[in-house]
Amino acid sequence: MREGLKIPVVLLCGVVAGCTSSSSNYLGEITKTEETRLFVCHGFDCSYKTRVDLGAADHRQYASYFAEVGSAEAERVAVGRAVQHAEERAAGVIGIRDLPKSDYTQSRAKGQMDCIDESTNTRSLLLYLEKRGLLKHHAVEANRSRGLFVDGRYPHSTAVLRETGSGRKWAIDSWYEPAGGPPDIRLLDEWMASGRFGER
Repeated sequence: MREGLKIPVVLLCGVVAGCTSSSSNYLGEITKTEETRLFVCHGFDCSYKTRVDLGAADHRQYASYFAEVGSAEAERVAVGRAVQHAEERAAGVIGIRDLPKSDYTQSRAKGQMDCIDESTNTRSLLLYLEKRGLLKHHAVEANRSRGLFVDGRYPHSTAVLRETGSGRKWAIDSWYEPAGGPPDIRLLDEWMASGRFGER
């Protein structure tokens, strides 16, 4: 009986490590936000880092999403469009499109992203937008995680924005859609309470 439990426990540990740990893969340039480039994590747990250079056309494109923003709600819509654009750019540079809801069977596959890759990439983009002064109604927070298997939830992480006026926090979660798909943007408290048995 005990022998039969070994494989599932090992597999579970591997999956947990892929979505809740931070490793040496997150040191160095990946931690520095610049206005001229972003590093995109992929392959799970940021196994690979691909540089995406940002030029004048990128700056104009991102700025266009925020040009007529007049409220926090409108700014979140603009953030969603910016995330979609960033993922399209990343897929073009990597040469591989990320599939939705990647799982541990795709570990180390170039271009495929677990929730750690996705949330890291989204936060890097949000920091870029913040650095360029495009976020007027939100501030970038640390990424957050939920789920421990024992509570019926797969370990999962998201990028987070704090609405400066109300103090409410919002999850910006792009894992459920393929590259370039619209991210889930929802109140962080709701996001933290959901996710049972694979639900959003």
